Amino acid sequence: MLKRNEKRKFLLMHIFRGVQTLSEHGGKCDKCEKYEECKDERKIKFMNEKIKTRMSKIKHKIAIISGKGGVGKTVITVNLAAAFASKGYTVGVLDADIHGPCVPKMLGIPNKKLVAGPPGIFPAVGPLDIRVVSMDFLLPSEETPVIWRGPLKMAAIKQFLSDIVWGSLDYLLIDLPPGTGDEPLSVMQLLPDMDGTIIVTIPSQVSQRVVKKAVSFSRQLGIPVIGIIENMSGFTCPKCGAEIDIFKVGGGLKIALELNVPYLGKIPLDPRICEDSDEGKPFVINHADSPAAKAFMEIVEKIEEWLKSKKMEKKVEEG
Repeated sequence: MLKRNEKRKFLLMHIFRGVQTLSEHGGKCDKCEKYEECKDERKIKFMNEKIKTRMSKIKHKIAIISGKGGVGKTVITVNLAAAFASKGYTVGVLDADIHGPCVPKMLGIPNKKLVAGPPGIFPAVGPLDIRVVSMDFLLPSEETPVIWRGPLKMAAIKQFLSDIVWGSLDYLLIDLPPGTGDEPLSVMQLLPDMDGTIIVTIPSQVSQRVVKKAVSFSRQLGIPVIGIIENMSGFTCPKCGAEIDIFKVGGGLKIALELNVPYLGKIPLDPRICEDSDEGKPFVINHADSPAAKAFMEIVEKIEEWLKSKKMEKKVEEG
């Protein structure tokens, strides 16, 4: 019978079998047979340096978060990634939802696997050359659950961040699971120089209440809020273009004004978004002329403007 710590080590090594690599930094940590169980401070420093080195090649790192589930956060992440990529940017998506990874499915690459080489682990490549890393690539089947407690999830996230060879990227979008628990906290604390967070909500008052927690979460960690997106905001008929407010509208704008954070825009309901997600096709590309796709592109422009303004502010501060 395996003891708890031995079982954790076994599970983590089992999940990551086939993708273990040697360090490109020439250190001894990755070569040590006790690497997985080691708690030496030098190992922590070693991993943090690896993460810093990997992330230094990425211009912008943005986390997509929500206070609660069911608001379409992953759909927003995937389509923002595709929208950025369609403008010529190099884009990566880190699916940090350990228990419910679905980014690969929405990008049409559920059966791909991560490939290891001497430099590290390479992301899978999806449409528009979007680089993707997800726990989904490491599971033996789509029915396999990940039944892990916090420490093991923390170890997996650290390994994702330190061992993945993203290469040079313009944007890395991190799709975080709902709430403010282990995975969001781990990623936000481990990633250096995070540009900010995008918070996804829906028009309901229930969702608005929880958005406040997500904004406070970002602020307490010292990470700027790039803005709020209101998803499922009204319904645009694909036949005639008429707009119907099925779930109300305006909740995202209201909460943005109340909390003094930018409002990025709203995405109307469109049944084709669900259809394209199920078929693994980015909606913004497959239905580029639709009102919802145009809304995504307008949000991307606002994100670009926000990042440019922050860059200018930083230059002014530095003199």
